[in-house]
Amino acid sequence: MPITRITLGQGYSEARLQQISALLHQTLVAEFAVPVDDCFQLIELLPASQRIYNRYYLSEGRSEDFILFQITAGRPRSRQQKQRFYQQLCASLHSTLGIDPDDVMVIIQFNSSEEWSFSGGRMLAEVMS
Repeated sequence: MPITRITLGQGYSEARLQQISALLHQTLVAEFAVPVDDCFQLIELLPASQRIYNRYYLSEGRSEDFILFQITAGRPRSRQQKQRFYQQLCASLHSTLGIDPDDVMVIIQFNSSEEWSFSGGRMLAEVMS
């Protein structure tokens, strides 16, 4: 049940955004055991003046193609799952779209099913019980 906010610069075509979205979802399904139908993403295109970041902080160097993936997920994943996810996402974006792995930043936060309501004001924890 992850939801991902994808923040990147302006100028991406609709087709390229769809490819980024699809690669993210494929990686979540493969590495995080997310159900195929469980796809929730918000894509934000921001001008350079609203994307302020250090190009070299813990990186070989970020370009204007810098993409931030902020993932909120319910069930915690193991260290190995997270590491495979990071590596596979970077590899897929690089091999398919030519996005440099140094331009990919991922932040994952976990919470419980009590913090989710998918619709109708019903707490996910109650729906799943």
